[in-house]
Amino acid sequence: MATENKKLINAIKKEQSILESLKKHCGNDKLRRYNSGEVKHEKQLAFHRCKKRNRWVFGGNRSGKTECGAVECVWLCRGIHPFKENKQVSGWVVSLTSQVQRDVAQEKVLSYLNRSWIADIVMQQGKKDNPSGGIIDYILIKNVFGGVSKLGFKTCDQGREKFQGTSLDFVWFDEEPPNDIYLECRMRVLDRAGEIFGTMTPLKGLTWVYDTIYLNSGLDDEVWCEFMEWADNPYLKESEIKAISATLPFEELEARRYGKFAGSGGLVYSSFDPNIHIIEPFDVPHEWYDNISIDPGLHNPLSCHFYACDFDGNVYVIAEHYDKEKDLIYHSDKIKAIADRLHWKRGSNGMLNALIDSASTQHTLNGSKSVAELFFELGINVNTKVNKDLFAGISRVRTYLKDANGNARLFIFSSCVNMIREIKGYFFGNADSPIKKDDHAMDELRYYIMSRPEPPKTVSEQRVNDATKFKRKLIQRAKNNFN
Repeated sequence: MATENKKLINAIKKEQSILESLKKHCGNDKLRRYNSGEVKHEKQLAFHRCKKRNRWVFGGNRSGKTECGAVECVWLCRGIHPFKENKQVSGWVVSLTSQVQRDVAQEKVLSYLNRSWIADIVMQQGKKDNPSGGIIDYILIKNVFGGVSKLGFKTCDQGREKFQGTSLDFVWFDEEPPNDIYLECRMRVLDRAGEIFGTMTPLKGLTWVYDTIYLNSGLDDEVWCEFMEWADNPYLKESEIKAISATLPFEELEARRYGKFAGSGGLVYSSFDPNIHIIEPFDVPHEWYDNISIDPGLHNPLSCHFYACDFDGNVYVIAEHYDKEKDLIYHSDKIKAIADRLHWKRGSNGMLNALIDSASTQHTLNGSKSVAELFFELGINVNTKVNKDLFAGISRVRTYLKDANGNARLFIFSSCVNMIREIKGYFFGNADSPIKKDDHAMDELRYYIMSRPEPPKTVSEQRVNDATKFKRKLIQRAKNNFN
């Protein structure tokens, strides 16, 4: 414990030292005040600290997201970034249109730059002695190491061809770009192992950003994102937040306040919050080990997760195996390898026990044995008697995401990337049932949660149930009297 406290104290001292050094180099009062005073915007700091090379902030209007991008650009160009190795750099700021560039990103960058730091400004329109009134082509910024960094400005309405050919250290997207421009900009930072960062309010719905960044469908280790809302901004008044929140329709409020994707109101698990339900792996006590759950697949993925439960009834998803177009020998070897690594409990016969979809008892047209039987022969004793009631299962999972008191009781290790991807993209279809796509982890999550004892009802829930039962009795009595 003493060692851990010492590490924490040293980390705090290091950050204080970094911020003091930053203040020394920030001749601009606004830049000096940015998260270096008593009031800090913790989400902004998390963005700047992150070492990932493809970082995105999904934020509501006035949540402080654009400030992140502007300050990141100035820190990088000046060579004074408090959390990164500093050097002379070349980067782009990408806006949707020239007007948006002038009114938003360009204005923000200029507000954090001292005039004495600017070596030169080249304009597309307007005069360099009044850059905020025109359209900037690029700014040459003096680096504290004696060199000059170049910060160029681009707009998406120029088309993809205007983004070709240049080698860059970073690109900042102010709002969501078209996918082809995003891909072209990724090529611009490739040879320098540079970085992409974006700040946006997701008003366009479930676009490529939702799939590529939020769901991270490509399982890119360098992708990172966070949501930023009005309450995260310490400079916004609570009374103002309440006043404007009351005037906005639900979906618009979700986007403009919370930075959530417009059109995602059909999410099955809308209460899922990555900041709450995704946690970093830790050494789970063996006493918490509970069960394994499997949703089999051949051409579709086979999804398998290891579940633990603490003494307060909180559930932890601690390991996963997720793969497709492999045989059962491969899958069972992978599952047993995870069990060996975790020192997972085994039955008296030395076999692993697991839950599995009851469909695994069916024989295929060209097989003499079922999937359940084959798993048994391979050392995994599967229990096919799972509760597959779809809506009851969804309802139960929801209570683990947020119980009657608003507390989370389901936590997923960040290493379980496929379960996280599926739960983020699990939507209802037109028939009020979840869309049968990318739901394999969702199925076996339900099997496991439904195997748990039903949580005790709160006093308020019990009163509602008692009132409902009494109402039903009255209705039945009235029917009997009428008959």
